[in-house]
Amino acid sequence: MTEPITGIVTPIRLDYRYTPGASTSQFLRSIKEGKLVGRRCPRCSKVYLPPRGGCPMCGVEFAEEVAIKNTGTMVTFAVVNVNFANRAVDLPYVTAEVAFDGTDTTTMVLLKGVAPEEARMGMRVKAHWLPESEWDYSLVNIDYVEPIDEPDADFESFKELL
Repeated sequence: MTEPITGIVTPIRLDYRYTPGASTSQFLRSIKEGKLVGRRCPRCSKVYLPPRGGCPMCGVEFAEEVAIKNTGTMVTFAVVNVNFANRAVDLPYVTAEVAFDGTDTTTMVLLKGVAPEEARMGMRVKAHWLPESEWDYSLVNIDYVEPIDEPDADFESFKELL
């Protein structure tokens, strides 16, 4: 009997250059300062994190920046059994789609502090940031989210984000 495959190393490389627009640049500068900042649509009032230049639903340019809290609701998740992460993570691990409080979108982050079999939709979580000395212009500054001592969110409050 052979051992199960737990990872593959492939000689694939992809080099690319990304030039952010004005709203993404502001967002990345905020992340570098340890702050989450979204943008609100003046027509539908939805808040996007990360922000875009305009509302994809209304076609209206965003003007208002919104400070976003470090807490949120885990909308959905996946238990990962193959290590795709750029860093050492014990298998299995959980990637979560989190709607940070005050937003109308989700952000994918790593979930820690709970066994994969205990992860659940609606779980309330808080962002755990890397040490400030390691911050860069990237959402990777949020190292992971972890459960907080709050009741789970009601499904009705996040079902439209699925």
